[in-house]
Amino acid sequence: RYIMATMEGFKHGVNLGGWLSQCVHTKEHYDTFITEEDLKVIKSWGLDHVRIPVDYDLVQNLDGTFKEEGFAYIQNAIDWCKNNQINMILDLHKTIGYSFDDGEAESGFFEDEKYQNMFYALWDEFAKRYSKYEDMLCFELLNEVTKQDYCKIWNKIANNCIEKIRETSKTVRILVGSYWNNSVSAVKDMDPPHDENIVYNFHCYEPLIFTHQGAGWIPKMDKSFRMKLDETFENYDKYTKANVSQEGDNFAAYDKNAKPDITYFENLFASAIEVAKERNVLLYCGEYGVIDYTAPEEVVKWYKLVNQVFEKYNIGRAAWSYKKMNFGLADSWIDSIRPEILKLM
Repeated sequence: RYIMATMEGFKHGVNLGGWLSQCVHTKEHYDTFITEEDLKVIKSWGLDHVRIPVDYDLVQNLDGTFKEEGFAYIQNAIDWCKNNQINMILDLHKTIGYSFDDGEAESGFFEDEKYQNMFYALWDEFAKRYSKYEDMLCFELLNEVTKQDYCKIWNKIANNCIEKIRETSKTVRILVGSYWNNSVSAVKDMDPPHDENIVYNFHCYEPLIFTHQGAGWIPKMDKSFRMKLDETFENYDKYTKANVSQEGDNFAAYDKNAKPDITYFENLFASAIEVAKERNVLLYCGEYGVIDYTAPEEVVKWYKLVNQVFEKYNIGRAAWSYKKMNFGLADSWIDSIRPEILKLM
């Protein structure tokens, strides 16, 4: 079987979601939500990197000018990571005109060259400031493109942006994801890698009805809905149709009486692994995890299954998320299983 090259230094990580993204953009929040003490905790967990989502609001005004005070938080994060010998992914979670979250009311990015040029300008600025840290830092262009319709234009925008970054740094590693919220099944529709320092990035929350059970932000979801992992595919199909309206899982290929096992994740990842092999490109999973409404023993079962496939194919990953955000691995809901989960990350 195919063994992928390892993304050295980015094998076992965690997201710092909710700090510089998906947050109230105030100085008080930035100053208190994450401190260097948290990086010390993450190091003590045995992890080797953090993925740090940032929104454009942190560093860029609506007229395209930059906010110097915002860049200082990214610099702090880099310094804290270096102090604690942790690597870092800088992930642009929201850009002017686009967010994966409709609630952010961003629109127009894929249609408007003005917004695209502001996106390129922001990445040019990031490259000029932070490429010098490329021994411990990677860039992630944009979080979770949603619609399949955006595929062609997103491939073009991503390539333009990579070329802009390459004017400053020929070798900093750049992560690029596909549509359907970085779906692993959409990796096959990405353009061939621009160069040998491109990484294909995906997220893994499948089966979504299990990992996001009761999630109030998912359209149609019954907030009181709860389930165990060991349900039949017939039930997975039924529960998904009742609670998930976005492009979700398709269980048609499975015996309706069977239940998820390692084969489910093998099949899920198969096309992405094949593409990575054909194009000689690294695969990385930038987000995965289970919502805090789930029974702890069920969370462990899911991590065990997905971890087997990550390990088998040498796929680096970062769990969502370090604290709060309904997935917090530092929070009390997971106290009873945290040691076990950390071994599976």
